[in-house]
Amino acid sequence: MKVLLVLLISFILTSVLSRFFMGDWNFILAGNVAMMLMLWFASLGHFMFTKGMVMMMPSFIPFKGPLVYLTGIMEIVLGPLLVINATRHVAGIILLLMFVIMLPANINAAIKHVDFEKATYNGSGRGYLWFRIPLQVLFIAWVLYFSIGI
Repeated sequence: MKVLLVLLISFILTSVLSRFFMGDWNFILAGNVAMMLMLWFASLGHFMFTKGMVMMMPSFIPFKGPLVYLTGIMEIVLGPLLVINATRHVAGIILLLMFVIMLPANINAAIKHVDFEKATYNGSGRGYLWFRIPLQVLFIAWVLYFSIGI
């Protein structure tokens, strides 16, 4: 829920600021700045809650700890690339792939009731999927529209 709030609030604020400072509503810029800020916020979890994020991953995935760190670094690096016109499309494609690849970890976390912030199996469980899967679809659609231009 926190990442959704970061995404939506930063989109609204950036849209208003673009209107005020640029004289027009620049929704593409606002959408990409919002995704960058959301990615930066989400990346914090990769470093603050590594153990819980490792618990989210299906058992067949090797090198879980390094993958959590790698995806956190990728979120930090890819975010600003969304704001640069020359790199936006490629960064968007990479993010799109990341969002699709990360979905099984979210499904696994729901099945196992993982609370990644506490690194326990006392999370909300399958009800989490009713929020997380549509949220993941929103992220994919967001990147498709604002970054890739589809």
